[in-house]
Amino acid sequence: MFEALAPAAAGEAGYMLLVVGMALAVMLAIIVLVVLFNYGALWFQAFMSGADVSLMSLIGMSLRKVKPTMIVTAKIMAVQAGLNVNRRTGMSTPRLEAHYLAGGDLMRVVRAIIAAHRASMDLDFDRAAAIDLAGRDVLDAVRTSVYPKVIDCPEPDRTGRTSLSAVAKDGIELLIRARVTVRTNLNQLIGGATEETIIARVGEGIITSIGSSPTYMHVLEMPDRISKGVLDRGLDAFTAFEIVSIDIADIDVGKNIGARLQTDQAEADTRVARARAEQRRAEAVAHEQEMKAKVAENRAKLVLAEAEIPQAMATAFRTGKLHATPANAGQRGHR
Repeated sequence: MFEALAPAAAGEAGYMLLVVGMALAVMLAIIVLVVLFNYGALWFQAFMSGADVSLMSLIGMSLRKVKPTMIVTAKIMAVQAGLNVNRRTGMSTPRLEAHYLAGGDLMRVVRAIIAAHRASMDLDFDRAAAIDLAGRDVLDAVRTSVYPKVIDCPEPDRTGRTSLSAVAKDGIELLIRARVTVRTNLNQLIGGATEETIIARVGEGIITSIGSSPTYMHVLEMPDRISKGVLDRGLDAFTAFEIVSIDIADIDVGKNIGARLQTDQAEADTRVARARAEQRRAEAVAHEQEMKAKVAENRAKLVLAEAEIPQAMATAFRTGKLHATPANAGQRGHR
């Protein structure tokens, strides 16, 4: 009896295994179909472009909340531009994901690297990513490095002033407007000073150069002497830009500051002299009044002294203390 049931039990176990295997195969097929439906087209696009993005990487991007479309597009752009996308030394998928997760603008970084590569500039992914994470516009920096930027000194939009005011040694004021051509220094873009520092330094250099000129005519005759002198000072040190040229756009003769200062000084000296004279007059008047008071006081003392003489004589008569002098006594005896 038991020998007859053994084949039936073995058949049921085999059937169960077959059912489980078919169920797993169906589930695996469904998973494969879902993955292919969601990532197949994107993976095939990357594969045909040589972007070197695996299917497992695309699945992992979704789990890490990374946009797979952006990563694949960035790698395809890099490959088409001839950039290095090697998994170890180039723009690998993990490095792109890391920059995206750090909050960087991945597409802007890739465009900047492509622009720098086309312009034969040395800009790798690490430096571009660092510049982007530092808050600088890396794409605009590359463009400014290729096409220099012109900055007005001073900038009317920021300061409201249209010209710089400088005074030569002869006291004549000159109103100057300069234009500074700069390009980005990618090596010092991180931590380097911005355009405001360039404008301030150039303005200070122009004012100093004009202030050391003997007359304003020297500046009007050779304005390039001022720009060359300012340019030779290395004003772009520790800044994010490299000064290409400094051009004097306009020069106007202003007021005679020296004469006005001399006039103001003369008026101030006159006021000081008047104040001192008034002080001396007031002191003299006070001294005169003091002398008059002392004279009046002495007169009062004299009147008091004169008033005491009769009183003293009367007291002497009453007390019998009034005697004639020896000279008078001799005269009376002789008589």
